[in-house]
Amino acid sequence: MTEIIYWVIFGLIAGAIANFISPSSMGGIVGSIILGIIGAVVGGYLGQRFFGVGVTGFNLTSFIVAVAGSLLVLVISRLF
Repeated sequence: MTEIIYWVIFGLIAGAIANFISPSSMGGIVGSIILGIIGAVVGGYLGQRFFGVGVTGFNLTSFIVAVAGSLLVLVISRLF
């Protein structure tokens, strides 16, 4: 359960960073943060499933996994 909370927190941060790097008029920062949270959950799941590395706490590896998942979801969402 605590891992999901970490995913949400990292998703908030990753969504804000992604919006700063590549601002979008679609949903603004709130939309990017929501997609960031979804992306962090996706990144945590995929990282754990395929690489054995997930969001396990406040550390650099967890942050990288969350940001990678968030960027993946943000890029895919902007394609549609």
